[in-house]
Amino acid sequence: MKELKTDILVIGAGSGGLSVAAGASQMGADVILLEGHKMGGDCLNFGCVPSKALIASGKAAFNQAHSAVFGVADVAPQVSYAAAKDHVQNVIAQIEPMDSQDRFEGFGVKVIREYGTFLSPTQVQAGDHVITARRVVIATGSSPLVPPIPGLNKVPFYTNETIFDLRDKPAHLLIIGGGPIGVEMAQAHVRLGSKVTVIEGMQALGKDDPGAAAVVLESLRAEGVAIHEQAMVAQIRRKDDVIEVVTENGDIHAGSHLLLAAGRKANIERLNLEAAGIDRIRTGIKTDESLRTTNRRVYAIGDVAGGMQFTHVAGYHAGIIIRSALFGLPSKAKTAHIPWATYTDPELAQVGVTEEQAREQHGDKVEIVRFDYHHNDRAISERKTKGFIKVMVVKGRPVGATIVGHQAGELINLWSLALANNLKMGQIAAMVSPYPTIGELNKRVAGAYFSPRLFENQTVKRVVRFVQRWIP
Repeated sequence: MKELKTDILVIGAGSGGLSVAAGASQMGADVILLEGHKMGGDCLNFGCVPSKALIASGKAAFNQAHSAVFGVADVAPQVSYAAAKDHVQNVIAQIEPMDSQDRFEGFGVKVIREYGTFLSPTQVQAGDHVITARRVVIATGSSPLVPPIPGLNKVPFYTNETIFDLRDKPAHLLIIGGGPIGVEMAQAHVRLGSKVTVIEGMQALGKDDPGAAAVVLESLRAEGVAIHEQAMVAQIRRKDDVIEVVTENGDIHAGSHLLLAAGRKANIERLNLEAAGIDRIRTGIKTDESLRTTNRRVYAIGDVAGGMQFTHVAGYHAGIIIRSALFGLPSKAKTAHIPWATYTDPELAQVGVTEEQAREQHGDKVEIVRFDYHHNDRAISERKTKGFIKVMVVKGRPVGATIVGHQAGELINLWSLALANNLKMGQIAAMVSPYPTIGELNKRVAGAYFSPRLFENQTVKRVVRFVQRWIP
């Protein structure tokens, strides 16, 4: 065994782990990074990047078949599913150098391509290395959850880790799970020419605002995606080349391929957390507000920390760790300003509380302001009028925003900024947007908050009449 000592040991080279390793090393710390699988983690190789690339292929096909409204004749798209997957791999390859071992070794990080296992509260084994670290950061991410469905072990199935290796277009893709991954893959595949059925045990997009989710699901159904809700899966079986998903109510959904999109589980199996004195929770590793585990020398960030499972959260957590572990400064992770988006067409984005949550937390103190896409001139010109923006306001400050529509994932950035910096609606209204832009929706919804205060206020009207009559 080779014994090594370091200031910071990072276990996992996904988004969060890479950010910690790069930042800590460039600021002068001695850093070792462990990765037993692929550099870049789930986001680069199996998640955010490939899914958005495949979504882009589906969008290109859809636009060819729906261009007559712009004066350009519709054509039936000639889709090569294999070529679309080539596009996916090409996108990964272009981004890959940013997450490569060579790049991080250039920062001064010692990269060891092995999984890490705790031997004690301060020691981790990785292959033939035993590493003693002053601080350890667990950034091992999460993996697709494979539920214990009777018969599943007897049929071939895909997850987000394997679907992007599939080269032959599914004739009929069955998707178990109606969350963001499930609906994104459903729309991408139906646009690329597959028949698609989504089977969801509860409510599709159930974590989002119901009204906003309904806009997305209506669009998917209009494009041909069959969505079955309140459909708990009881059994999966295979008859010749056909896969059948049987639900508890007796319905049978038959298809050629099966994709599991039923959630995620934290990657903690290899870590031997007990040896390090680190407690678990149902969703991952137990941490405090500073992301410390029950072992004060060890932090957990990103998906493995058991909270919001988004790449940008892992990156945000990395900044918390840099401040705390490197500089010894108090730093707490917050969630109120963390946005998320589902990249369907139309997109769905959220930050802060939903309308339902706001009413539960603030009662009559909350005001709901809304502005619809069909009043936005740029949306009209681009035929993207489906959707709305809704902002929850308490005492003049936004506490949440829901956006469904064209570029919702871009528009939500402003509201994350507002929540992170405790901005007032007046500051949003003071913004000047170039005309015509989709981004003008953010300003217009802020204006909708002030409209009744200005145009329906009798005191304002009396003041205006007085000024017009008596002030020269």
